[in-house]
Amino acid sequence: MILFPSYQNFEFDFETIPLVFTYMDSAVASQASYSMQSLSTNEPVVSVDWLHANLQEPNVKVLDASMYMPDEHKNPLQEYQVAHIPGAQFFDIDGISDRTTDLPHMLPSEEAFAVAVSALGIENKDNIVVYDGKGIFSAARVWWMFKVFGHDRIWVLDGGLPKWLASGFNVESTNDALKVSFASDAVEKVYQGHVGPITFQTKFHPHLVWTREQVQKNMEERTHQHVDARSKARFDGIAPEPRKGIRSGHIEGSKCLPFPQMLDASQNLLPPDELKKRFAHEGISLESPVVLSCGTGVTACILSLGLHRLGKYEVPVYDGSWTEWVVKNSDS
Repeated sequence: MILFPSYQNFEFDFETIPLVFTYMDSAVASQASYSMQSLSTNEPVVSVDWLHANLQEPNVKVLDASMYMPDEHKNPLQEYQVAHIPGAQFFDIDGISDRTTDLPHMLPSEEAFAVAVSALGIENKDNIVVYDGKGIFSAARVWWMFKVFGHDRIWVLDGGLPKWLASGFNVESTNDALKVSFASDAVEKVYQGHVGPITFQTKFHPHLVWTREQVQKNMEERTHQHVDARSKARFDGIAPEPRKGIRSGHIEGSKCLPFPQMLDASQNLLPPDELKKRFAHEGISLESPVVLSCGTGVTACILSLGLHRLGKYEVPVYDGSWTEWVVKNSDS
């Protein structure tokens, strides 16, 4: 709130008046930049300052989508219980997934996603902000999942929980994991034929999800540039995959652009000019179609964030990614 002095016994200093109104204009502009109206679905991220300013808005819902690689040996649910952004719900990427496959955290059915999101108390009118404990990592996957199922009003928190904490903003703790298990249990019941209450309506966009067959076809027809978000060492087959039994290497014809190339040292999404340089350096044309993959369909979504910032909004992700490619090709 801007406080104005009383006019009684007030002597105007015409030299300072412009300074007063400059401050007023700056404050108003700052408030406008953090307003709900400032949100644009053309931009894939929001700042911690924006979220802090709008955290109490009834139609802003926050999701903690933290997950870690198998070799990191960390428990994201326990971390959520110890400290999370006030009001945030935990989105269990492994729990809200396809139960008909052994592949990790594959996209669930449309009905299962609707039931799980409904169990988390999210409605179609909501503006969703999703974050994770690494900065920008698994939150991008959940951003993509909502896009796949027709909900565009979702943003990743730029810099994630680390930046929120570094900014001095409060967190809260909880011992209640009921909603987490409720959402995951609701998904399991859908696959058993029992559909729970649905308050979130989905609209599936199949063009955003590619199958192994589509990737195989693209190897022959080359309609899309295939970009892999894994490290160069894994891509080249030098470093091992984090999952046991999966050899490293890459899909024929694909190019490597490791997902950290999308981020700065503080785990913020790079500005457009820098993103363009990263894609250009790897020989990836922004004028031609792109399909993305990684190890299991998570970090590919970080590349999707970068492309979204550059105006490429309809970029498919190969959901099974390298893990499915290796498993299915070894079976055939």
